[in-house]
Amino acid sequence: MAQLNVGDQIPEVRVTPDKYLTVRYAGASGDFNPIHIDEEFAKAVGLPGRILHGLWSMAQVARAQTEAAGGPGHLKRLSVQFRGMGVPEQEVLVTGAVREVRDGRAIVDTVAEQSGKQIIKNAEAEIEL
Repeated sequence: MAQLNVGDQIPEVRVTPDKYLTVRYAGASGDFNPIHIDEEFAKAVGLPGRILHGLWSMAQVARAQTEAAGGPGHLKRLSVQFRGMGVPEQEVLVTGAVREVRDGRAIVDTVAEQSGKQIIKNAEAEIEL
């Protein structure tokens, strides 16, 4: 893994969830809330349609950290704030910057956005260098 310094940007992660992702993720996670799998139900409760699972979005933030750090064993801590709803078939962009480096660990501030709106913000990861 490359050395990370304060102010360094981690590599962007861009992923476009396909229209069936929420159904597959419901099966994998056990979260069958109809806002994730039933388009008509989601619209009936005021949503734009089916929305992404928050934990799937968080997983993309974790993915960005582990790719920057050199593998999942380097991610020591991750916290996020869910601040918006993501939808299938629109690209999710994860970006981050190193805020602090000390004792062989980097603290990385990260956001995930979709269509210019943050769906995860104030994410903080601690990765082992």
